Amino acid sequence: MNQKSRDEALMGVALSIGRRELGHTWPNPAVGAVVVRETPAGPVILGRGWTAKGGRPHAEPQALAMAGEGARGATLYVTLEPCSHHGRTPPCVDAVRASGVARVVAAIGDPDVRVSGRGFSILREAGIRVDVGVGAAEAALVHAGHIRRVSEGRPHVMLKMAVSADGKAGLEERRPAAITGPASRARVHMMRATHDAVLTGIGTVLADDPQFTCRLPGMLDRSPVRVVLDSALRLPAESALLASLDTAPVWVVAGEDAPAAAEERLGERGVEVMRVRRHPSGGLDLNEVMRLLALRGLTRVMVEAGPRMAAAVLRADLVDECALFEAPVQLGVGAIDALEGLPLGALNDYLTTVGTERHGPDRLTIMRRR
Repeated sequence: MNQKSRDEALMGVALSIGRRELGHTWPNPAVGAVVVRETPAGPVILGRGWTAKGGRPHAEPQALAMAGEGARGATLYVTLEPCSHHGRTPPCVDAVRASGVARVVAAIGDPDVRVSGRGFSILREAGIRVDVGVGAAEAALVHAGHIRRVSEGRPHVMLKMAVSADGKAGLEERRPAAITGPASRARVHMMRATHDAVLTGIGTVLADDPQFTCRLPGMLDRSPVRVVLDSALRLPAESALLASLDTAPVWVVAGEDAPAAAEERLGERGVEVMRVRRHPSGGLDLNEVMRLLALRGLTRVMVEAGPRMAAAVLRADLVDECALFEAPVQLGVGAIDALEGLPLGALNDYLTTVGTERHGPDRLTIMRRR
């Protein structure tokens, strides 16, 4: 195996390790790092680390601490440029310099203005060889939430949709319908586990009374924050969301004119209520919502909502990815279109297909921003 292949394989290990807490490190990125020493028998991993739940400690200091003195003269593989600014923890570049590593291989730079090339410069000035770009494409996907938050001021948004063979998402009179099978539902729960938050509308809450938790065995503690767009604060006190507050937080985004008494009632139950201005159309301004969520630290948001909100986030050009589950069932004439006011094919105006998966009889199409 040549050096390029070794670097790619070892960066793959770092990326895999970093994904362990994906969805749970916000506001920080889910970084992975490994310390490797070359031996006559091949490379040996001496230390590994990943950003911990809540964003601290960072990956590099953990990997270097595990390697100890073995890090001297070794190579550090890291999925994102080491931070160079003082926050609640010291800069990672300080730990890297002190460790004595001879080489740092980083997948991508960090667009955060507090870092953005400075971390690499500090390491090079310390005499450490720095190579950037190994595994860059995959790292850009893993760190898409962090990148979008620091560069665009909003979270990375994935729209999840479940549609019938005839392109419908619900029955007449907006009655819910079971469309996909158990395998697809398990895949959705795993998606929730890797996102900071699930975003939905009050219409979906009133119609379906969902929990939006991760109910795979042993993974309830990986449930995301549940965010409800509820302009008039109609969230029922008896809803499943409020009943599961001990599992994951519930945030409600309301209009500036929503009743104060309703906010107080929800606050007493432990719900956090935030307010944004309304769009001229009357609904909440979705761009303002996304900016607010980014300010609160969210980096990866999964939209699970009805046809109205799905169409709204698409029209607002806020969808970066789509997970489109298609089931071989027909809901028939009178059923509700998956995107209200838009053909399902409108997804192709914003996104391009990058892969498909089979989950039982259902097909999952993964689409990403062009």
